[in-house]
Amino acid sequence: MQCPRCRTENREGRRFCGECGLSFGSTCPACGFLNEGNEKFCGGCGRSLTQLAPTAGPKFQSPQAYTPKHLAEKIVGSRGALEGERKQVTVLFADLKGSMELLADRDPETARSILDPVLERMMNAVHHYEGTVNQVMGDGIMALFGAPVAHEDHAVRACYAALRMQELVKAYAEGAFRAHGVTVRMRVGLNSGEVVVRSIRSDLRMDYSAVGQTTHLAARMEQLAPPGAIWITAPTLRLVETFVEVRPLGPVPIQGLDAPVEVYEVVAAGHVRTRFQASAIRGLSRFVGRDAELEHLRAALEAARRGRGEVMAVVGEPGVGKSRLFHELTHSHRAAGCLVLQASAVSYGRAASYLPVVDLLKSYFRIDERDDVRSIRAKATGHLLTLDEGLRDLLPPILWLLDALPEGDGLRDLEPPQRRQLTLDAVKRLFLRESQVQPLVLVLEDLHWIDAETQALLDSLVESVPAAPLLLLVNYRPEYRHDWTGKTYYRQLRIDPLPPASAETLLDALVGDGAELAPLKRLLIERTEGNPFFLEESVRTLVETGALADERGAYRLIKDPRAIQVPATVQALLAGRIDRLPPEEKRLLQAASVIGKDVPLSLLQAVVEDGEADPDRGLAHLAAAEFLYETRLYPEVEYTFKHALTHEVAYASLVQERRRALHLRILEALERRQADHPSEEVEPLARHALGAEAWDRAARYLRQAGQRAIARSSYAAAAELLREALRALERLPDARETLAQAIDLRLELQIALVPQGRFHDALAVIREAEGLAIKLDDRARLGRVLADICARLRNVTGEHLQAIEVGRRALAIAAEGGDRALELEAQYRTGQAYFAIGDYGRALDLLSRCAAGTDEARVALSPLFESWAHTWLALTLSSIGRFVDARSHAQTALRIAEGADHPFTLAEALTGLSSVSLAQGDVDGAIEMLERARVLLGRWNLQPWAVVARLGHARALAGHGVEARDLLEDVARSATTMSSMGVGRAMELAWLGGALMLEGRLDEALQRAQEANALARRHGERGHEAWSLHMLGAIVARPDAPDFEKAEAHYRAALALASELGMRPLVAHCHFELGKLFRKSDRPEDSREHLVAATTLYREMDMRAWLDRAEAEMRQLA
Repeated sequence: MQCPRCRTENREGRRFCGECGLSFGSTCPACGFLNEGNEKFCGGCGRSLTQLAPTAGPKFQSPQAYTPKHLAEKIVGSRGALEGERKQVTVLFADLKGSMELLADRDPETARSILDPVLERMMNAVHHYEGTVNQVMGDGIMALFGAPVAHEDHAVRACYAALRMQELVKAYAEGAFRAHGVTVRMRVGLNSGEVVVRSIRSDLRMDYSAVGQTTHLAARMEQLAPPGAIWITAPTLRLVETFVEVRPLGPVPIQGLDAPVEVYEVVAAGHVRTRFQASAIRGLSRFVGRDAELEHLRAALEAARRGRGEVMAVVGEPGVGKSRLFHELTHSHRAAGCLVLQASAVSYGRAASYLPVVDLLKSYFRIDERDDVRSIRAKATGHLLTLDEGLRDLLPPILWLLDALPEGDGLRDLEPPQRRQLTLDAVKRLFLRESQVQPLVLVLEDLHWIDAETQALLDSLVESVPAAPLLLLVNYRPEYRHDWTGKTYYRQLRIDPLPPASAETLLDALVGDGAELAPLKRLLIERTEGNPFFLEESVRTLVETGALADERGAYRLIKDPRAIQVPATVQALLAGRIDRLPPEEKRLLQAASVIGKDVPLSLLQAVVEDGEADPDRGLAHLAAAEFLYETRLYPEVEYTFKHALTHEVAYASLVQERRRALHLRILEALERRQADHPSEEVEPLARHALGAEAWDRAARYLRQAGQRAIARSSYAAAAELLREALRALERLPDARETLAQAIDLRLELQIALVPQGRFHDALAVIREAEGLAIKLDDRARLGRVLADICARLRNVTGEHLQAIEVGRRALAIAAEGGDRALELEAQYRTGQAYFAIGDYGRALDLLSRCAAGTDEARVALSPLFESWAHTWLALTLSSIGRFVDARSHAQTALRIAEGADHPFTLAEALTGLSSVSLAQGDVDGAIEMLERARVLLGRWNLQPWAVVARLGHARALAGHGVEARDLLEDVARSATTMSSMGVGRAMELAWLGGALMLEGRLDEALQRAQEANALARRHGERGHEAWSLHMLGAIVARPDAPDFEKAEAHYRAALALASELGMRPLVAHCHFELGKLFRKSDRPEDSREHLVAATTLYREMDMRAWLDRAEAEMRQLA
């Protein structure tokens, strides 16, 4: 069942349309009974429903019958270019409220005589603004603006058409009431959105599919609007703001939608006609980057003052600031003493002759909308005769232009050519005479939309400019043509988008100059190429979508700006430009948009089908129209889209079927090139395979691209590519090979997630892989997955004992399969877990075997595995005081990492070596290495918290308490893991307690140390527990009010645990602190015993800095 209103196919049996909500039933006007849509007689009273219901007359049966000839020609001309495209449109529904009740009991011919004039007036209003009536439904119409005839201001036209039809129908209603006694009132609903144009039939009817709620919301606006009202939605308001006056109606519940919709009533046309006028009402942004151009205009104005008239044309693409440039001149002190008259052509004004001229005259005679015909005549006559009595003969043509010519005037009887010539001469003479009284500046904008009669006046006026103190300022887009170029008094200024520095200055004024906004500004400048209008609208969109908060000039970025939508106003403008291209060039531009922002000519030639436009000639035209520009000649010719936004809009206009077909052609062309000339570039293959929905190839190429991104340490890009690969795999049949690939992809994905600090995501991904490996019963892959789960349990959740159990399962699988690479990885991960619980003996055993593994097995895992193993072996050896061996392994790890030039591995190796230095007491050397590691991680946007935590501890040991506390508090706020690079959360909290102690914030320090101790005990981290006990002893032994008893208890507990675990450096520290404590509490023998033990250990382990302190304490004791 097809809906007669929106043409959506509905299943049989529905009572309302699923798209627009139209009832398929009919209410009997005689008795009110609800009948089914196909019933001919009322089930309540038996009266004929076919005679009662209003139906469209024969002249409304087909668009071919009611569409004006000039519009029909445009539709036919655009058919080939629009079929199969996505278009941004405004949908208008209008109907006669209560038509069945109004026309009940009337003869069908009488009913038609009442209804047809209403439909005619609705349609005339639509056609006046070049909309198309796609459906006539008994007592109403459905119209589209923006398709099939493209318009960049489709929403404005639709609102103006709605206002016009209300005026026309209101005027008709007065006569209908007198003649028939009926009250005719109509209602209108509008919504803007996207439709897919399927086909345009020979009778001009357009078949389309609405995207989302485009049609449904427009229909609901009409159904909900009261008689005489025009209701619009927020998407339409966004496009017409300030062009029409609206009254907010608040959120309105809509049947079929979960949330209410913001609705507005259009009450009148606004006072603006151009985008610049709308911007001026909102508040102009800072004027930047046009000083040289403004100087040219000032020079032309000065020449005109001296009697040497000039024509100055400013040419540029939409949005570059042509109108703003004129505004800066005409509103400056330079224009003082001049009469400035300004008008603009409008996109819908070509059918209305002399529209800009009329605006100039109204401005000159100071005529406003409230003036009636008598007032207009009085103002024009008085002003004209005051200027010069000899201009009396100009009154009839001037009044004719102003639509105020008296009925009996002889000008009405002249032939059109004679009247036209008199009119042109009159306007020219008027302006030239005025310029003799005071210098005259005539500003005519947007000449690309000018009508033929205004163009004729302009051509005539240009001939007389040089002899008068008159400056004629005009602006237009590059496609406009005229015949004045050869005039000596004609000057043309070409203005381009702002250079980056000026664009950044503009953005400083729009969003603010905070350092955190710099990446956003770079992104905006890159996407807009510095076009001021595009920049302003992009910022508005970011504000409206909640990505920017606070106030203009001081915004805060609170959402990721990378997914910036193309502003609706910019999209409409660019789509309109693209739609005005010849069909062959438009298809060529769309094909280029599928290739990407950069378009190699050879690739475009390869994908253009036979019979389509010649790419060379088409590209030359597109370059001349400034859609593309040539960027490279060698080794092959390459073009680039001038704007990223133009590229996005061109691509968005394609329907999915054509996109897929073009992506597939490009993919096949790239694969042929790859076969002939192998290269490292796999990302384009991946992108086009994805676009072509060639899922098997997409998964393969995306995986290769992700692997290469990991090799470059581009982990964020790698993660996104590998997730895309997984999504592609999900589209394939659930075969064994597909499941195996899904496991491998997840193993690689977690490699990309970990360096970013996304450990929880990594654990979730690897758990998914575990389930798949079990489902597949693949023991080898399960072993690899278990090894990774072991690592994540350690550093994400702190479940170290469970991690060890999982690691042992991985080791068992490795043993049963003789998989040496898996054995090494499982030893490495399990060794890390033993390190976390303070079982340094088992950790040392496993990690030593990793570092001594065969080269082939290590390479099978990763070329960098050897560096990782040596680093962790160094951390373990350092914990038990074997510093010579620890330093040797740490230096080996660093040498391998530097040779591999791998940022994350290099940072880890630096951290390992710094830890050895820090444990031995070389604080300055440790800080130097940690700063180098921090810079490296920051440069590559990798998670830095383990490095920052160690750096904070090092700063505390160096006595810089405030700096140490800042670093460690940053870690406490931001770190997302229980452990990273051997630093557990408990250790970070203990170190923070030490930094707070240095500042004298002892209560806070104690609280942090207690938290550290509790956390270490909860997770079984016995080594960290021992360190936290040591820190608790230091805090309660504070110099101002030491608690000797508690301090001794903490130190002895730490000593006992450290001795049990073999943590010789910590054992030495506990002896040292107990020695100091007993000296202060007047227990010299106990003090000497512990200080002797400390100095002996420090000497054995070559901990020279600590040895010096212990020996100094011994001297004080003596």
